Amino acid sequence: MKPIEITEKFTGNLNSPVVIGVCAPGDPRIDEASRARCRKIVETIAAEIAANVKVTEGVQFRVVYSTTLVDGEREADIVARQFKSQGVNIIVCTPDTWAFPQLTIMNLMAHFPKNTPLNITCGNAASRPGVVFAQALNGAFAQSGRLTHLNVGKWPDNGDDPKPSKETITDLIDWCYAAITAAGLRGRRVVLFGHDSMGMETALSHILATRNRYGIEITRLDMKLLSDILTKEDYDKDEVKKLRAFVDKHVGDRLILPYDTSSESFNKSLAMYVIIRDLMNDLNAIGGGFMNQLEWGSDKRGITLPACDLAESLFNSDFDHNGSKAVIPFATEADCQALLTMLFMSWLTGGGAPLFMDFRKVWDCYDLRGAADSLGVKYTGEEIWASKGIVDGNNSGSASLNWAANPGASVDEIMSKISLPFASEDYFPGGGNSVTFVSPSGFDGIAGRLAYSEPSGMFSMVWDEAMTTDLPEKLSEFVRSSSDYNWPHTWVVPKYATMTEYKQYAPANHLHMIAGLSPARLEYWMDLTNTLSVNEWANRSKYVEGLDRPTPLLYLLNGGENTTKKTL
Repeated sequence: MKPIEITEKFTGNLNSPVVIGVCAPGDPRIDEASRARCRKIVETIAAEIAANVKVTEGVQFRVVYSTTLVDGEREADIVARQFKSQGVNIIVCTPDTWAFPQLTIMNLMAHFPKNTPLNITCGNAASRPGVVFAQALNGAFAQSGRLTHLNVGKWPDNGDDPKPSKETITDLIDWCYAAITAAGLRGRRVVLFGHDSMGMETALSHILATRNRYGIEITRLDMKLLSDILTKEDYDKDEVKKLRAFVDKHVGDRLILPYDTSSESFNKSLAMYVIIRDLMNDLNAIGGGFMNQLEWGSDKRGITLPACDLAESLFNSDFDHNGSKAVIPFATEADCQALLTMLFMSWLTGGGAPLFMDFRKVWDCYDLRGAADSLGVKYTGEEIWASKGIVDGNNSGSASLNWAANPGASVDEIMSKISLPFASEDYFPGGGNSVTFVSPSGFDGIAGRLAYSEPSGMFSMVWDEAMTTDLPEKLSEFVRSSSDYNWPHTWVVPKYATMTEYKQYAPANHLHMIAGLSPARLEYWMDLTNTLSVNEWANRSKYVEGLDRPTPLLYLLNGGENTTKKTL
């Protein structure tokens, strides 16, 4: 046999597809009606996944299934070949009958890498006890050190077309998002412009650890490249004009240009959006970050250049001057851990817009009540800000514009809430404009932050459920004025953490939030990527029924979640 040279130019999607394969074990001894029911369940589960999973724009995603029941070794090899021919890298097993674990699914999984996500979803029927098989299989994999997630759900014991319960599908879909994020990001890359900004050790690009843990490459480019392209004006000037027209239409006189040179500086910051976007496209990057301070816009020994806050915000938004687009997680100050946090959050929600913010002042309820009293603001004490407090989340850069209005708002409505004041001349002598708004209540999800620890060599996610809230107008103005008035502000309230805990346990000076992310989905992802979970707040139980995913058996057999993850 001679090798075959590949000469055709590849013009398709450069990214590996994410493919979920659904299958089921079988027992050759049972009647054909029961075997047909097994095949129908495989088809039903595959259809539910395909209908309910929304992936990040640009991701190749498919669901395939095999109606070949894995009765034994031969069928395991057949289904493995079927799956491999389709590029399957995530597997869902849906047993409805007893079978023999080692002869069936364990043989199947031997064809795939050990980190291939595997979910076992079954009903709780007693007649042909697929749940018994599921428990045996889950236990066997746990003993061998392989992580699996068992989803003992519910579907009718009888009938040739059983329909899974809503809860069964919800749990499975949460797991699918986690698996897609874990598997789909392997081999992808982000790009950071500039070195580690502002001496923030918590923002460092841990190149080797990130590659080894998440399979993500971090490309580093010097900001000189951006400066050179900007100076040469080697970008699409017509598109910059289109972007400026978009801003002028939607923002109008809320774009503050105090000096004769301000309009030109602002246009340069818009050009930076086009320049960075095109460079990221050239690199096939799915996220980015820009150092800015200090060398770009703050160090007067050099030529100070305008801040590009709006460019950063546009990357994190699901629209720009060209219409709807994919969210491209983007971190100000070249904060790599911020970028990774937002990247994972966005993928876990199928492309949601993440929020980048400073972990600014934590206002406990007593501080806010005192301020309200001094301002003559009436309150009952039942308001969430008055009973618990808030975190003032604000930063000059990369706050997603989507957070300026209620979730699902139109572009017109979002942009009507946006102002672009002139950037602080103390911090940004190169000029440019900040982005500002006050987020409304109505965002519910997860707030958190990825962190790395040298002693363990592991990543952790510090997280809690969180919501946004409103403040009375006079109190809102007071809180805004106490920090940076002209930066975006989001009043964040953690669900379980006390304000004392929140103040003490922040892993960095930046915090991130996304709407629509459930604890179970995040926990599944942390399992699949071996990321430590940090959420042991005083008011939170270790396991909350209906919110958390069940602890994998592998962890229980090896001394607990953290012990097992460190061992692995």
